[in-house]
Amino acid sequence: MESVLSFLASINWAAPSWDLFIYLFFVVGALLYGFSLGRDRIIVILVSIYMALAVVGNAPVVNQFNLAFHLNENTILRISFFLGVFVVLFFLLSRSALIKTIGENSAPGKWWQVIVFSVLQVGLLISITLSFLPPETAGAFAEQTKQIFISDYGKSAWLMAPIVFMALGPKGKKDD
Repeated sequence: MESVLSFLASINWAAPSWDLFIYLFFVVGALLYGFSLGRDRIIVILVSIYMALAVVGNAPVVNQFNLAFHLNENTILRISFFLGVFVVLFFLLSRSALIKTIGENSAPGKWWQVIVFSVLQVGLLISITLSFLPPETAGAFAEQTKQIFISDYGKSAWLMAPIVFMALGPKGKKDD
């Protein structure tokens, strides 16, 4: 608790950094967003994020499109393309049979499940988005932000933790 208080005291509120915006988005997004959607929708969003990452990172057509239009240098377009694919996949999956196989449509889940899933989902989304930044831009973040979201260990943890929690965690109707 003391380290959190010292961290809050060290923040320059007159000139906030990007790190502060990332942490605020992480905390506010995880809490408000999670409780407004419920556990099952968050799981569909997680699946959509993984699918969008697979499409953007591995589809040969996407790479050819990037090379043809020289988009690899444009970070904003890469992030926008990922987020666009993610949103399209989410809407397609939320209307598919996937939501019904996860559990009741829009089942809220227990409060702790919602918090864990939303923290993992928002952290994964931040980590993936920051991984698209060029190294010189990513290097400008605070060391703590780089370790949590951008380092190889941080990215690996954010990629694997939601899968582990979905596999080993609560099973839906039996828990509710």
